[in-house]
Amino acid sequence: MTNSIVAKRYASALFQIAKEKQILTAVEEELRVVREVLQYNNDIKVVLKSSKLTIENKKEILKAAFANVNVYVLNTLLLLIDRHRENEMVEVVNQFIHLANEEMGIAEAKVYSVRPLSDSEREAISNVFAKKIGKKSLKIENFVDSDLLGGIVLRIGNRIYDGSLKGKLNRLERKLLT
Repeated sequence: MTNSIVAKRYASALFQIAKEKQILTAVEEELRVVREVLQYNNDIKVVLKSSKLTIENKKEILKAAFANVNVYVLNTLLLLIDRHRENEMVEVVNQFIHLANEEMGIAEAKVYSVRPLSDSEREAISNVFAKKIGKKSLKIENFVDSDLLGGIVLRIGNRIYDGSLKGKLNRLERKLLT
């Protein structure tokens, strides 16, 4: 069984519980925080990878670190430790978020712009591009990229929409050279 299949199974089980209990949005938000901690907190990484700590010690540390999360989220994390699947935690979160987004008709988008986008600009981008990909809305993560000169570059999954000035100049240059 490959890692992604394992992660999908755990994520699917948690997704079903969250959907039944009607706490899908809350669980998704908590899992985003959990993912952030697991990815960027080196102390947690070291604890989870340590072979010197017992399973019970790891579970106690995880309980202390995530004391405020939903009981279903915490139980899933503890179950992953019981099954020696600590390295799958981030992928379980990613799979859960994917399932939740599909259920709610949301797509995740990365928008690269010269300056931070305003709320109205985010909403306008979401409205236009969500319709193009058949979703209700976009969850936009904005990155400031001073190399663009102007405009935006939007990435949704494996699709890239380049409306930047730099991209337009590159296309014009290729057109002139052919």
